[in-house]
Amino acid sequence: MSLLDIQNITLKFGGLVAVDNVSLAVEKGEVFALVGPNGAGKSTIFNLISRFYDPVAGTIRFDGHDLLQNAADQVPGFGIARTFQNIELFEQATVLQNLLVGRHRHRQTGLLSNIVFSPKAYREEVRHREAVEEVIDFLNLQPYRDKMIGGLPYGVRKVVELGRALASEPKLLLLDEPASGLSVEETQDMAFWIEDIQTQMGISVMMVEHDMGLVSAVSDRVMALSDGKELAMGIATEVQSHPAVIEAYLGTGEVSKTGTSRA
Repeated sequence: MSLLDIQNITLKFGGLVAVDNVSLAVEKGEVFALVGPNGAGKSTIFNLISRFYDPVAGTIRFDGHDLLQNAADQVPGFGIARTFQNIELFEQATVLQNLLVGRHRHRQTGLLSNIVFSPKAYREEVRHREAVEEVIDFLNLQPYRDKMIGGLPYGVRKVVELGRALASEPKLLLLDEPASGLSVEETQDMAFWIEDIQTQMGISVMMVEHDMGLVSAVSDRVMALSDGKELAMGIATEVQSHPAVIEAYLGTGEVSKTGTSRA
């Protein structure tokens, strides 16, 4: 059974079909990438998985659960975490405090226990901080642990958002344009972290990305979309050379940081 199974999903905004009868599956331990031009429906699929939108047709199942029967605030509890195109962090809080937010789904003590800081609440807080410190070490965020988000460079904030998602200990990590706005060196670091997330942590990754250099480096399979429809599926080289993909990007391709076409 696939970890994530999407079948014949369709989403409309009035007369606009944003996602048109798309089916895909993400396997356990896989890095799966969605590529396509702006408006192709890539991030919309993420928003469907996160339950921000309700499809007009189709099914979305994750680890045996019907996600369409659950609200958006229940999705993280199943083991799905995500980052966003526009970084969503608490700027007036520290890196450590932002990462602790990612531990919310694992909290078991109630309000009263936390107010009086009972022994159970103390033990739980220790566990959460230990988990967060592991993420800080993994992402080399030690120099920034106690610094406010608002004063950090963009590239570091991008890593902190990744860290907050990892702090939730997900089964599936949704990365929405993880290389956007990063330098060549930062993009290379992101590639290493995605590989380690897959191999060392055993977390499945689904990402939306324009930089085909990063996609080619880390992805097991790639789906290309255009106008909400699937164009091609396969390994990165197969998808890039597919006639329908070439036609879709003709005249719209850009040069990525790695010198390959951007999709």
